[in-house]
Amino acid sequence: MTTQPFPILFEDNHLLVIDKPAGIATQGVTDGTSVFDQASEYIRVKYQKPGKVYLGIVSRLDTVTSGVLVLARTSKAASRLSDMLRRRTIEKRYLAVVEGKLPDAEGTFVDFVRKDDAAHRMVVCRESTADAKRAELKYRVIESSGQQSLIEVELITGRKHQIRLQLASRGMPVIGDRKYDATLTFPLGIALHAWQLTFEHPTRREPMSFECRPPKSWQRLSVQLP
Repeated sequence: MTTQPFPILFEDNHLLVIDKPAGIATQGVTDGTSVFDQASEYIRVKYQKPGKVYLGIVSRLDTVTSGVLVLARTSKAASRLSDMLRRRTIEKRYLAVVEGKLPDAEGTFVDFVRKDDAAHRMVVCRESTADAKRAELKYRVIESSGQQSLIEVELITGRKHQIRLQLASRGMPVIGDRKYDATLTFPLGIALHAWQLTFEHPTRREPMSFECRPPKSWQRLSVQLP
């Protein structure tokens, strides 16, 4: 029996959709603990594949973020998923619990952002700044309790640390996110979870939608989860 390294939401010849735990990098670490490394080994063992296994990372979740993540098992699937991302036809919704309260029940945030290599973080900047990229998201407040707010976020663009930065720059950092000035701690990772993912299957052209609830660590938050 093949051991699953993390919960698997869907699997076929072209896709592997998982519920990524917080604390695991999507890719890029050298100790074999990344999602890429563990998923590759899972496929290699389960299907008895010799040599290296193909696995395409078309979109990442930050190490500190949990939730739905899709991986491509074929180059055709990777190419078509990448094209969907460019055309913004993949719908990504997140849950976040932030410090403070948002000014409106729903709205849109638009900023220009860039990477600050010296500070190892993203920053908001002027549109005219070199390497500035437009960042847009929509939000909806689900519940506020005390000084915590649970919100649903729909990403329109997909910039590095986008949700974390755009909320923190307005004085509402994600709980546990010390990199972006959070004052409240969180048991593992931060209170940001990739909740829902909707897209068209890359070969069958059928609509697919996945949803997974936040991990148990969220139960100690003061807000009521959906």
